[in-house]
Amino acid sequence: MVAARILVPSMLGLAALTACGVAARPGPPALVLERTISLKDVKGRIDHLAVDLKHGRLFVAELGNGTVEAINLRAKQSTGRINGLKEPQGLAYLPDRDELAVASGGDGTVRFYRGADLAPLGVLKVGADADNMRVDPHSGRLIVGYGDGALAIIDPAAQTVVASLPLPGHPESFRLNGSRVFINVPDVGAIVVGDLVTSRVIATWKGAHAFNFPLAFDPVSGALATVYRLPSRLAVLDAASGATRADLATCGDADDVFFDAKRQRIYVSCGSGAVDIVRTQPSYASINRVATRSGARTALFVPELDRLFVAARAGGL
Repeated sequence: MVAARILVPSMLGLAALTACGVAARPGPPALVLERTISLKDVKGRIDHLAVDLKHGRLFVAELGNGTVEAINLRAKQSTGRINGLKEPQGLAYLPDRDELAVASGGDGTVRFYRGADLAPLGVLKVGADADNMRVDPHSGRLIVGYGDGALAIIDPAAQTVVASLPLPGHPESFRLNGSRVFINVPDVGAIVVGDLVTSRVIATWKGAHAFNFPLAFDPVSGALATVYRLPSRLAVLDAASGATRADLATCGDADDVFFDAKRQRIYVSCGSGAVDIVRTQPSYASINRVATRSGARTALFVPELDRLFVAARAGGL
């Protein structure tokens, strides 16, 4: 069994965490465990999470279990499960269509499901190791990373690939800013900047360290946050130029990073068993570390709910 936890920013959740006021070490924690939601009969690694705000649901890609879980956040329990998937990784909820898209690395597909009852609606073959996925808020199209290096742009209504952006290696986390997309490509130790209109790479920013997996973008400050695993460092870059604004030590085996604009913070979720909290004003600095559990590196910060959801292995945070 895997436990989901919620902490509150004061929030983390599946654990849910709630966010508290800004705290500097060794003061009170900046995130507080709000509640835990159990995922029954789940084994293996959890990958990405996605949220359906209208219906109050959280979707969990249970990669090692070959399943995707739908969690009702109000009832604090599972309301459905998709079975028989081959390494489900990326998730994207399409609110205008009330559909869930699931990218599976094992068979290179993107599968579509009706939101109301998780009934299958179609299958699209994309390519090997279909992974992280996001919805373009301007076009409504899906963007999924896959293979030895590409982003596929998908029309969800037609369930077809309408364009692709070639990359120099497998894409990990990526973030959108209008027609621009920022992509972590750890195979080449760089952040690649692409143009979704022309499907071309327009810049490559070599990283200061190795294995850059998580990535976040703050449109207000124009900052990118990327986290390296070797060594464990959080780097904040200028999204216009790629210039480094800050380079700080952080927890190990990071897999997710988020900006909390309301509190002027960055959250780094790490498999070493911690969430690091970094302030962004008046200068970048670590202010707290909240213990989670070894292997609990998958997370999702939802500003609309003011919660950080963290997927943890059985045994508690």
